[in-house]
Amino acid sequence: MTKIVIENAYIAPVVGEEIPSGYLIIDNGRIEALGAGPAPTVVGAERISGTGCLVTPGLVNTHHHLYQWATQGLYQDSTLFEWLTGLYRTWAAMDADVVYGAATAGLGWLALTGCTTSSDHHYVFPKGRGDLFEAEVRAAQEIGLRFHPCRGSMDRGQSQGGLPPDEVVEDRDEILSSTAEIIDRYHDASFDSMLRVAVAPCSPFSVSEGLMLDAATLARTKGVRLHTHLAETLDEEVHCREQLGLSPVEYMEKLGWLGDDVWFAHAVHLHDADITRFAETGTGSAHCPSSNARLGAGIARVSELLAAGAPVGLGVDGAASSELTSMAGEMRQAMLFQRAVHGPTALTARQALEMGTLGGARNLGRHNEIGSLEPGKLADIAIWRVDGFRAAVQDPVCALVFGPTPPLARLLVGGRTVVANDELRTLPHDMVGQAGVLARKRLLRQESR
Repeated sequence: MTKIVIENAYIAPVVGEEIPSGYLIIDNGRIEALGAGPAPTVVGAERISGTGCLVTPGLVNTHHHLYQWATQGLYQDSTLFEWLTGLYRTWAAMDADVVYGAATAGLGWLALTGCTTSSDHHYVFPKGRGDLFEAEVRAAQEIGLRFHPCRGSMDRGQSQGGLPPDEVVEDRDEILSSTAEIIDRYHDASFDSMLRVAVAPCSPFSVSEGLMLDAATLARTKGVRLHTHLAETLDEEVHCREQLGLSPVEYMEKLGWLGDDVWFAHAVHLHDADITRFAETGTGSAHCPSSNARLGAGIARVSELLAAGAPVGLGVDGAASSELTSMAGEMRQAMLFQRAVHGPTALTARQALEMGTLGGARNLGRHNEIGSLEPGKLADIAIWRVDGFRAAVQDPVCALVFGPTPPLARLLVGGRTVVANDELRTLPHDMVGQAGVLARKRLLRQESR
């Protein structure tokens, strides 16, 4: 692979001092060096002008439901439980073609808005609909992002006190067998891995205690991470106390689900003791501010989690509860929501950037590989245009986080160009957007049969 030199850019490495006019050298998919300009001469290197640009680590999305790209705009004024019960049967009609199209569009959108690594939490697996997991893996490979798909599951339907209808849940033994097969087939633990798998039963209100316990055992036996939804709404708190006699976090702790190999989605309604335990155990959380606001769920106690030393990353959540949301947009939302509650010093632009990069890498167990610009780390890099109108802001990090998402001059994943000048370069740009439209049409047509 040809060396790459990015020069004359404002570099915000997240770890270490920012460099107002700096360079960064990439060799064989990794960061070789960075420093103050002028950039050294590197024979045969591709040189990328960073004039008027901000260089950051690529953004890391730690919670998503890619299949939901096909159901955006529905149940616009519903609570989480209303929204879920309205959509479960629609999602039960999806097949592998729907998942592929939705994942292609969703991952393409993430790439176009600065994301280089994304997780996904897929937990609906209707029978006889093809290999849904393979479909989203294929989409990620074609778009060119690092991918952390989570094999989700539900085994607790309405007849057992759960929220989902019985026809969308699976048998526990089938779930565990399928999950083990997926880990063996796809999980790559290498330093520069493009694909890692996590084990992710859906939520306390859709999964049995037995599955939660068995999933944790399986994940730890296989050496992969654990993920689930937790404490998203007050309805969930009531549900857990009525049916389980514990708060959501107390229940997770009882099941052995706190630890530095676990990250939870949302974690909006935490008690003081929960925050302390997250920090003590290294348990991570994926803050999804736009989705939490869209569903009226509340605002997570992010500034308090950070102050306690708990890992916190960001997630865009599924597009059906967070329409067209970008990771850069979530940095802005996270910062503004904390300030709305706690005042203007509650979360800085640079803390928001760290949540969107290194915080996410910590959630995924990859903070030694991605999430900051340091020699030896993978060359997952976003180059943002902060010139033109944005130049009046003067502080490029402020321009990125406080304002609308800047144009993307280049997005590199392992040194490979995925986006250039706001256009996908790995797949035909227009085809990617159309894939999402076709996925929606196919899903709604199949639901109506």
